[in-house]
Amino acid sequence: MNLTYIIKRSSRRKKITITVERDRSVVIHAPESISEEIIMKVIESKRQWLYEKTKHPQKYNEPLHPPGKELVDGESALFLGQAYQIRLTDEESEKIQFKRAFLIPRSFSADREKKMRDWYVDKAREEILPRVVSFARYLGVKYSKAKIVDNRYRWGSCTIKDNVHLNWRLIKAPMFVIDYVIVHELTHLLENNHTPRFWNIVHAQSPRMEKARQWLLENGQILEEEI
Repeated sequence: MNLTYIIKRSSRRKKITITVERDRSVVIHAPESISEEIIMKVIESKRQWLYEKTKHPQKYNEPLHPPGKELVDGESALFLGQAYQIRLTDEESEKIQFKRAFLIPRSFSADREKKMRDWYVDKAREEILPRVVSFARYLGVKYSKAKIVDNRYRWGSCTIKDNVHLNWRLIKAPMFVIDYVIVHELTHLLENNHTPRFWNIVHAQSPRMEKARQWLLENGQILEEEI
């Protein structure tokens, strides 16, 4: 297999890691001081793994309307795991409407991204927070507060004060993924660490746990995009 890759070096990096991006590009992250020879040996040792990753049909299939980079007519954005088209409308409105498509007034031209983010946050509060209440009841746990937060690098957290924080970007993911993250964080109220007992509890309340974890692994970077 012919393999094309990019090497990115950093003085802060301690070891070599390899990532396969959604566009099938291979990126080698390496310490500044490590030799090209060592990098080549690592790549050779991972050649079969790289072949499987770059050919993986599920991970690299593009959705029917892949999420766009701009909020313009004909592009798309995610909601609950599905990509929906964006349609610019001449209708006078103070907010984005969703009718199996994102209807965005043209008058929002200067701040469409902010309006879209606000829409996502509102929907996250509306769709996610009630599920926290339900799962807490099933698990028999009590938390202090549940909040939708802006945290790019964590999907959720359970604080030392028993507050449950959930990333607003989760509203772009399928509901079974959202449920997994909720259950994961609430289970920390029963078991602090990721022990076998912890995972048994999570799996009991989230039977599609492994699929959800895999979905986040494969699609997390798309959720992190602003739209």
